Amino acid sequence: MLFEDTYLTIEKPSEGIFRDRGSKFLAYAYPIITDQDIKSIVAELKKENPKANHHCWAMRWSTDRSVFRINDDGEPSGTAGRPILNTLLSRNLTNAAVVVVRYFGGTLLGVPGLINAYRTATELALNEAIIIEKTVNDVYTIVFDYLQMNDVMRIIKEDTLDIIQQQFDNSCSIQVSIRKMLVNQALAKLQKLPSVKVKYDYSI
Repeated sequence: MLFEDTYLTIEKPSEGIFRDRGSKFLAYAYPIITDQDIKSIVAELKKENPKANHHCWAMRWSTDRSVFRINDDGEPSGTAGRPILNTLLSRNLTNAAVVVVRYFGGTLLGVPGLINAYRTATELALNEAIIIEKTVNDVYTIVFDYLQMNDVMRIIKEDTLDIIQQQFDNSCSIQVSIRKMLVNQALAKLQKLPSVKVKYDYSI
């Protein structure tokens, strides 16, 4: 197989807490759908924790695991976002973000202490998470004549394609999600139908 068509992510948000010499590190792990989700997550946590000293985070996104971002939010460079990201990497998770909210306890932890704290807090949150395997899917829109409805629906059923949305009028369209390794097979069948158009939308 040339590519993996599955990836690991977390099913729903989870939390962990780590304390060291008076400092409190609250870790929040989230599944994310786009790489923009992190903005609203951090904004919400800042609202909930206005007295916290730092809101550090890392995220990993895209089914080929290629997109990642980190933010140390005022902690010494490399002591917060990087250890959070490394924990996501070591567990091979993607489409996930972890934010660690720090309340400073008055004692400096030093670089090794900070790296350990951010990593441990992240691990504790991920230990509480339900890890799930998802398939990499391509989303297509099929446009067809009302009279071809039965043929199109038969292929959707045969290849167990997930319908995302549909509209039926004189001209009909159905948006479906197809597992990557089954795309060629499904498209070949659809393209045999006269005047059926299939358009690629995006991957999930």
